[in-house]
Amino acid sequence: MGRAEERRARQRGARRATPLSSSGTTATTDASGAPAAGGGRAAARRAAKGRSKGKGGNGNGDGRSLIRRLFTWKKIVGTVFGFTLLGMLAFVVLYMMIDIPKGNADATLQSNVYKYSDGSLMTRTGERNREIVDLAKVPKKVQLTFVAAENKTFYKDAGVDFRGTARGLINTLSGKGAQGGSTITQQYVKNYYLTQNQTITRKLKELVISLKLDREKSKDYILAGYINTSYYGRGAYGIQAAAQAYYRVDAEKLSVQQGAYLAALLQAPSQYDWAVASDTGRELVRNRWNYVLDNMVEEGWLDKTKRQEMKFPIPKAPKAAPGMGGQVGYLVDAANAQLARHLVAQGTADNTNDAMTMVNAGGWTVTLNIEKKKQTALEKAAKSQLTSKLDKKKRKVDGNVQAGAVSVNPKTGAVVAMYGGKNYYEHYRNNATRTDYQPASTFKPVILAAALDEGAETQDGKTISANTVYDGTSNRQVVDGGSKVGFAPENEDHQNYGDITVQTAMNKSVNSVFAQMGVDVGMDKVLEVAGHLGMDTADLQAVPAQTLGTMGASPLQMAGVYATLDNHGKKVTPTIIKAVEHSTHSVELPDPIGAQVISREAADTVTSVLTGVVDDGTAKVSVRDNAQRDGRKVAGKTGTSDENRSAWFTGYTPDLVTSVGLFGEDAKTGAQVSMYNAGGLPRVNGGGFPAQIWAAYTFGVSKTGLKFDLETTQGAAVQPTSSPTVSETPSETPSETPTSETPTSEAPTSQAPTETPSQTPSQTPSQTPSQTPSQTPTSGNPVDPVNPVAP
Repeated sequence: MGRAEERRARQRGARRATPLSSSGTTATTDASGAPAAGGGRAAARRAAKGRSKGKGGNGNGDGRSLIRRLFTWKKIVGTVFGFTLLGMLAFVVLYMMIDIPKGNADATLQSNVYKYSDGSLMTRTGERNREIVDLAKVPKKVQLTFVAAENKTFYKDAGVDFRGTARGLINTLSGKGAQGGSTITQQYVKNYYLTQNQTITRKLKELVISLKLDREKSKDYILAGYINTSYYGRGAYGIQAAAQAYYRVDAEKLSVQQGAYLAALLQAPSQYDWAVASDTGRELVRNRWNYVLDNMVEEGWLDKTKRQEMKFPIPKAPKAAPGMGGQVGYLVDAANAQLARHLVAQGTADNTNDAMTMVNAGGWTVTLNIEKKKQTALEKAAKSQLTSKLDKKKRKVDGNVQAGAVSVNPKTGAVVAMYGGKNYYEHYRNNATRTDYQPASTFKPVILAAALDEGAETQDGKTISANTVYDGTSNRQVVDGGSKVGFAPENEDHQNYGDITVQTAMNKSVNSVFAQMGVDVGMDKVLEVAGHLGMDTADLQAVPAQTLGTMGASPLQMAGVYATLDNHGKKVTPTIIKAVEHSTHSVELPDPIGAQVISREAADTVTSVLTGVVDDGTAKVSVRDNAQRDGRKVAGKTGTSDENRSAWFTGYTPDLVTSVGLFGEDAKTGAQVSMYNAGGLPRVNGGGFPAQIWAAYTFGVSKTGLKFDLETTQGAAVQPTSSPTVSETPSETPSETPTSETPTSEAPTSQAPTETPSQTPSQTPSQTPSQTPSQTPTSGNPVDPVNPVAP
């Protein structure tokens, strides 16, 4: 072998040529197989990395390739285009298939039938309050108020708000309900040609018919139809009936201000009717009225200077329809409102307004839970214990006293009796369901329920119970973690109680004690429990002032709260409807008895404590000493709000819960006023008229011989209580000796463990001496035998 050949052989052994790299260069390796230095080595690494991915590595190579193959921009665009084209073709088919139906709204209107729980007839709604008027008779600017309120682009659009309709379809599919956005044309189509049912089919029909109607009919034709078929509340269909119902004038005599109110009213007739609206409702309708007029100015339909001179036109008091006198109108209104809520809840109607339109269209047979005997008894009790004692000729304030009451079966949730006011013809608003007055101290049991259910502790770490000792000094600063919270409520009549137990504080309704307890529990927890029990707490601030019951509540709500306590903590939602029938609509009534919302022990302990209010507290004169009591076990709480604007007694026996409220309402303006001197009394307290109405009614219809089935070792019910008419109930005489109410500093925070079952006198020996003060009246705090203090 020549020298040159040997050199070439050595070179071949020292290095081997590698395949081309991804960059097109030759990668080499040394004798050991490692990549050669320089660019060849980097190229080899890249090649190796590529081979690793290609063989599976982390799996991203194949995955990315698959995604790229499936989701190319061409395929995405093609898919979107395909679906769009398909939707357009489907819409064209619908447009060709759906015709404008015959409007038969008047023909389908029927009567509603309302029955008592035993099936006997209560009343039948008859004639429809509707009169069609030509648009030419409605002043032009009044016409424009409706356009400004509902659809500013009415004269320019094609009859459909595609964005709003799409939103409505999506909300329907997702179960969220309607969110508005319909044009006047769409609303007219829904009112006159279709139904209020919340379905995809109806919404699609509404869309197609609206488009066709807008093409075939003039805007004036559509506007006239809209204002003549809409429901305005007070049983009024159409602008003519509404003009008479609210202002006692014909539609052609309406002012712009009045027209703006009627236009604003359509958004929520039941909520915005000035005669029955809450303070919030009145504020909302004023805002809506301003919105309508401001839109008119914006569109150039109303002079700005004239707009600034306009004042809100207060509507006149309503007139009830025939057959609705006495309590009937209140009962029918309450049933209709509940039926409307059910229709919305189950998705039959888009909103409360549409639901009320469905209800008032007729064809319903509604059987109420109202029992004739109990209803009659409640009306008689209100008359004998209150209205017969009021004389507005002698005392002007007597004409400002309104009463409302609701009675509920705690085992079924049935509203068996309701008192809405003296007469539906005289006072249109239902006092039993109004929520604009404070429940005052009837809220205190809710605070205690929250404390017991949460296992809350005092500031010094002691578990709160019926025997926990608090400082009952009036104007005492509430503290939290050693710091003052800036709230120091005064007790009724500035009474100072010193150290007292929770039981005595409930008996005497001591504000300072429950204000501190609310902070100990945590006001957010208090309001959470209140909501679970049935109060409307959605918009309430968790501040200590709420412990005084400063929120709004109705007798219906408070009856539900106390019924839940009576039902051992299982939620009771009062229901006035027993059954509903309709030829084309089905209604599923929810079970009034719900889940356990607070523990049984907490609920039963509150009931046990509330027996003390009756036997040794602010209700003992009207309830405990009532000759008709006949041994009935009773728990309850009084309440009197700030400035004596409301007074309450909500109480219960084992089989019946009834809440009675008295409200100071100016007979002319409807504003809240004080009731001082009403009925010739210095102050209307919860232990007075409300408790007297409660006792006269309850002791006439509730069963005797029943006992509270309590699972607790706390509260007045597990101690001997007094009753002048029941031999089985031990006397309270020993606890009424003139001893000091202040317990020892070692007073226990819970009952002795030897205490077992509920109410038998045999438990007396196991009561510890420190419990006696909870039943002992304060030596310096005599109770007025005629008008006991009932904060």
